Amino acid sequence: MKIIDLRIMRGPNYWSVTHPKIIVLKLALDELQDKLTHEVPGFLNRLQKLFPGMYSHRSTEGTEGGFFKNVADGTTFGHVVQHVALELQTMAGMESGFGRCYPAHEKGSVYVIFSYQEERAGEYAAHTAVRITEALVKGEPCRIQDDVTRLHQIREDEYFGPSTYSIVSEAVSRNIPYIRLNRHSLIQLGYGVNQKRIQATLTSNTACFAVEIAGDKNATKELLDEAGIPVPKGTTVYSMEELREAVNRLGYPLVLKPLDGNHGKGATINITNFKDAQKGFSEARKYSNAVMVEQFIEGSDFRLLVINGKFVAAAMRTPAMVTGDGVSTIKQLVDRENKDPRRGIGHEKVLTKITIDTHTKNILKAQGLTSQSVLAEGQVVYLKSTANISTGGTATDVTDLVDPYNILMAERIAGIIGLDICGIDVMTTDIAIPLNETRGAVLEVNAAPGFRMHISPTYGLPRNVAEPVVDMLFPHGKPSRIPIIAVTGTNGKTTTTRLIAHMVKHKGYQVGYTTTDGIYIQDKLLEKGDTTGSYSAEFVLKDPTVNFAVLECARGGLLRSGLGFQQCDIGIVTNVSADHLGLRDIHTLEDLAKVKSVIPKSVSKDGYAVLNADDDLVYAMAEEVQCNVAFFSMDENNPRILKHIAKGGLAAVFENGYISIFKNSYKIRIDRVADVPLTFGGKAKFNIENILAATLAGYISHFEIDDIKTSLRTFIPSPTKTPGRMNLFKFPQFEVLIDYAHNVGGMKAIGDFMEDVEVSKKVGIIAGVGDRRTEDFYELGKVAGQIFDEIVIRLDNDLRGKLPEEITIPLMQGIEEVAPYKTVKLIPEEMRAIAYALETAVEDSFIAIFTEDIAEAVKLVENFKVIQDRKVLVD
Repeated sequence: MKIIDLRIMRGPNYWSVTHPKIIVLKLALDELQDKLTHEVPGFLNRLQKLFPGMYSHRSTEGTEGGFFKNVADGTTFGHVVQHVALELQTMAGMESGFGRCYPAHEKGSVYVIFSYQEERAGEYAAHTAVRITEALVKGEPCRIQDDVTRLHQIREDEYFGPSTYSIVSEAVSRNIPYIRLNRHSLIQLGYGVNQKRIQATLTSNTACFAVEIAGDKNATKELLDEAGIPVPKGTTVYSMEELREAVNRLGYPLVLKPLDGNHGKGATINITNFKDAQKGFSEARKYSNAVMVEQFIEGSDFRLLVINGKFVAAAMRTPAMVTGDGVSTIKQLVDRENKDPRRGIGHEKVLTKITIDTHTKNILKAQGLTSQSVLAEGQVVYLKSTANISTGGTATDVTDLVDPYNILMAERIAGIIGLDICGIDVMTTDIAIPLNETRGAVLEVNAAPGFRMHISPTYGLPRNVAEPVVDMLFPHGKPSRIPIIAVTGTNGKTTTTRLIAHMVKHKGYQVGYTTTDGIYIQDKLLEKGDTTGSYSAEFVLKDPTVNFAVLECARGGLLRSGLGFQQCDIGIVTNVSADHLGLRDIHTLEDLAKVKSVIPKSVSKDGYAVLNADDDLVYAMAEEVQCNVAFFSMDENNPRILKHIAKGGLAAVFENGYISIFKNSYKIRIDRVADVPLTFGGKAKFNIENILAATLAGYISHFEIDDIKTSLRTFIPSPTKTPGRMNLFKFPQFEVLIDYAHNVGGMKAIGDFMEDVEVSKKVGIIAGVGDRRTEDFYELGKVAGQIFDEIVIRLDNDLRGKLPEEITIPLMQGIEEVAPYKTVKLIPEEMRAIAYALETAVEDSFIAIFTEDIAEAVKLVENFKVIQDRKVLVD
């Protein structure tokens, strides 16, 4: 088997709208293409032995063991790769259960689709699954432990920590979108101007000065002491001499910890002699130059959590420990404890596995023990000096036991330090008694407290502590999203996108939009290029100044990585016609329509899919959506429109020379087509369709009719406003049109426009885009031969793997079939081709330039026009 292609989908996509995070693996089965699993002796037994957990895979049978039954009855090896990839991720603690296997266009190839939790893990699982499946077929030895370990490592490196995950999950449950901004759990909640950010339990509301105070344990203790909060007596030392003085003054027992440490790192507790104090000092110095020396407070370790000024949860934390049975060694007891299914690696599960590290060995040594010591029955030995969950400790929820005095104290502490999310470490014998009565003390204040002990305590009631965090960031009634209008189609999507963006800007919004020529934020071009994929959409949605997004979505981005958002408010499909067929296994118009249908399928339930009722494939998309539908048509008597409005639906039509909206049985006229500059006096009929779609988008967005009308009249097509879209230049004796049209549909639209233009000669400068099929070049040539009196064939700079003659020959053959008598000239360099046409232009002629390099073509034509205008003045 061989991997032909591997794509990572990050949003709704061609393969699945409901499962946005999937790996799309194109696989050549080679010698296995004609074999099924039951034809390979011993394959099922080897698979079951290696992956016993795969018994839970229901597959098409719908019951446990279903996949194994499929294998026994005979299934494809692509199907096996799919299930191996899923099981590997499951074994590494990652949720992934969706998968499919489809035949590809080429014989012997398949598409294997499976979900992932982390991109790198999904990619690794894909390659590993192919390798393992091949080994199982050949009966070769196969060990998977190293692969599972590697996937574990990727998970720990990439996945959200439990605190981050709890907040993100709570946000998603409220339909608040999120974007991961980096690999270190910096998360954006919400879009545009409504966004908030979190990193673990630090939020965009967290004051930096409060974090600094909490990080300085000495400063924290002084503030709390002055506010009447019980704290241990202590001091900060920097040398052994200062340590000796502190010990003499404070007495034993003591605690030593780094001044700016966290998670219990470098801390040593219950020190009763100077020798241990020296060791504790050295350990703390590994993490901080300054070391805190404090009185050791007797009791249990409690964490009180305050969010937005309110106490929300409390947990008692117990350090990692083992209890002797009179037979087992400490190591054996630890191994037994680690078999608890609740324990995993890092943050994988509720509890973390206990490790016998240097710190543990030192603790045991101080008690005259080693890892091989056998503990008496009932003897308890603590293995860590702190009670952190991340070092193997356990947590017991005690939220309902906390005394009101201690609750008030916790809320006061959060306010004194100034933290929006505050974790307070308290040592006391009983949290149900006021701290000042138990001789307990506040040990530490945490600016980014972990939520794991509260959301998944070892014992007691789990607390949804993420809920008050999201309440704080997005109070009731505060929006998290911004309006999103997504536009797709074969032709017209860029013009429609720009027109809608203009309309939105006219309403006073700060609009961000993406097109095939760049990303625009408030009409400023910030990134140039074909920016119609997921990265570009996220660029706009991440911008903190944007409060309305209009996003052009092309097939390339949809097939490459899916949408850059989960849902939009309005999804527009202009049309579906032949273009890019034969690429990425999209071979038919029906395939292409399925790609485009991702947009309307991603519209929110309360939103609208705006569809072209004159296009059969686009009209059919209405049957697949879960949202409202509005249609547009160039024919007000289109039966589809009449049926739709009879049911109370919404539509926009071209009728009696007007752009009009049908709502129920009422007709709302927006403006006369001839008065809308984008139609060039009504001649550019294809732009009328774009205007209808944009008008519906404005109406659905609750824009006033007069505002829509004004927007249509003030949107002036030009090289700056609509680069490469119907850019018309009037010379003294001829006219020039520059357009980006690069397919049959686009050229036909220009041809329809030119039918209404009275000229003596029509000249077309055309080219075939290299990643099209031979039949596409041929059809393009036929259309050019029908439209133009003279044709100049040029070549793109990038032929995309084709030889020049592979493009030019079928183009000329197409022209020859319909117009053998017409003049055809081959000038490969685009600018030379344009210059030739301009220099040889005859009076009253019309030159249509279908360009690859819009900016250079416009520049050349404008320079030539300046020269011609000067000649006229001189004459």
